[in-house]
Amino acid sequence: MEAAQLFKKAPNPRIPRFNPGDTVRVNFRIREGERERIQVFQGVVTRFMNGKGPAANFTVRRITAGIGIDRVFPLNSPLVESLEITRYGSVRRAKLYYIRGLQGRSARIKELNPAQRRRAMEKAAIAEAEAAAQGDDAEMEVEETTAELDEQAVDELVEASVDEAEEPPEDSEDPPAEEPSAEEEPEKE
Repeated sequence: MEAAQLFKKAPNPRIPRFNPGDTVRVNFRIREGERERIQVFQGVVTRFMNGKGPAANFTVRRITAGIGIDRVFPLNSPLVESLEITRYGSVRRAKLYYIRGLQGRSARIKELNPAQRRRAMEKAAIAEAEAAAQGDDAEMEVEETTAELDEQAVDELVEASVDEAEEPPEDSEDPPAEEPSAEEEPEKE
C-alpha cells in the first residue's frame, strides 16, 4: 500500500475546478536565490495527467512571439499561489495535442455559451465546497485512525499483561488442579 493511499491529501483550495480547453491564469511562486516572486502564466489547458492523486499535474500552452510554450504545473503544489479561469472552452477531447500544429485563428477554442458557463461555474462552486468539507473530514479521519491505532495498541498491551498474569509460573512443582467440566460427571461406584 502506498503512502498516498493511507493519508488522503486535501486538494489545493486556491485552485478551482477546470477542464482542458479552458483558458487559465496560473500564479506560480518562483524562488530566485533569497527572493521570492509570483510569475503569471496564462494559456489554454491542454491536458491533465495522473488523475487526482498527489502526483496530478496539468499542462498549460501559450504562444509567445510565434513560439508555443507548454508548461506543466503540479496540481497539489503549494507553489501554485492561485488559478483564475478567464474563459471556459468547449472541447470534445481530454488531451488537446492537435493545438500544437495550429496557429492564429485556427488555434482558437470555441467558448461555452453563457448558460453553459453559468452551469460550469455553479459546478465549480459546489466542487470547491465539497473539497473543503472533505478536507476537514480527511483531517478528522486521520486523527480518528491514529487514535484507533493507539487504542488498539493499548488494548493489546493490557490483554498481553493479563494473559501473562494468569499463566502459572513454570518453576512450580505442583500442577494446578483441574476442575471437572459440566459435561463430564464423576463416575459413581
